[in-house]
Amino acid sequence: MTQVRVLAGTHKGGFVLTSDASREKWEISEPHFAGWDVYHMKGSPADPNRLYASQNTGWFGQIIQRSDDGGATWQAVGNDFTYATEPGTHLWYDGTPRPWEFKRIWHLEPSATDPDVVYAGAEDAALFRSADGGATWTELTGLRTHTTAASWQPGAGGMCLHTIILQEPRIYVAISAAGTFRSDDEGQTWQPVNHGLVSEGIPDTDAEVGHCVHHVEAHPSKPDTLFMQKHWDVMRSDDGGLSWTEVSGNLPTDFGFPIAVHPHEAETIYVVPITSDSLHYPPDGRLSVYRSRSGGNEWERLTRGLPQQDCYVNVYRDAMAVDTLDDAGIYFGTTGGQVYASADSGDTWAPIARDLPAVLSVEVQVID
Repeated sequence: MTQVRVLAGTHKGGFVLTSDASREKWEISEPHFAGWDVYHMKGSPADPNRLYASQNTGWFGQIIQRSDDGGATWQAVGNDFTYATEPGTHLWYDGTPRPWEFKRIWHLEPSATDPDVVYAGAEDAALFRSADGGATWTELTGLRTHTTAASWQPGAGGMCLHTIILQEPRIYVAISAAGTFRSDDEGQTWQPVNHGLVSEGIPDTDAEVGHCVHHVEAHPSKPDTLFMQKHWDVMRSDDGGLSWTEVSGNLPTDFGFPIAVHPHEAETIYVVPITSDSLHYPPDGRLSVYRSRSGGNEWERLTRGLPQQDCYVNVYRDAMAVDTLDDAGIYFGTTGGQVYASADSGDTWAPIARDLPAVLSVEVQVID
């Protein structure tokens, strides 16, 4: 029997929501790692029983948790994230130099072929790899020692490496607020891929780095086509990130955090606009998902089942995901603790959890 498993990381623990293929009734687990920030939970495409979670507090630091039974039990497997090199300093918000400092893991990306291989994106902006199921970690130093790294600055949420796209041997990462980077040799060397991005305070459209990218996604059938939600502007690249064009079109505001691509339709994408960079809630207090079936520019507002008054929640960059069923499911979580799901590609929505802690991430698995 097909099972759908939604993994929600929150400010006070991780939750596993399960349903069958109908996605009508959901069971919610008790919180895993209760009381801890769980920045990200993700399952291995190579083994449906293997899950990874990033558990963090200011008191006890960073711990990676692993489950080998679909979330029924967990074990702490690794917390030794050591920068392999110290390249000096990066810039702080005010432009002064600041030493590199490891703070937390924002994103975990398991390999599609080996359940023991998993990548981790850190703050301050580093990429780590484990080949033993998260027990030990090695920094891929070519990124943080890039010639531009001394000029990287943090975004409002820190200098986090929050996006990892594996197209091995090609890898993409995105860093707030440095930009998007591409490696064609499994993470050994990197090039900035930000041409065409325009950001406040960066008048040079050819600037290599400095852009506050919020999230990037790609579709497996069109690996060179990337979609980006940045700090203002929804962007698209059709050449592997070498150049970008804006596709914000008729969105009510082009500021937001997540972006998702339909599992079967490579030109269908989803965003959740919020009012501005200082007002992190939906325009007019009406929660809406916007869908484009043309890869951008032309957008339709999806509201059926979503609150349309007095709604002042936000949706974080890793808090939107899609399943792979024929009638595609779209999922997102809010800072108000709701997880919404659509079993018809976004036409209608319903809450599958209402009263969780603030949701930091949402991922989904389909288990046959």
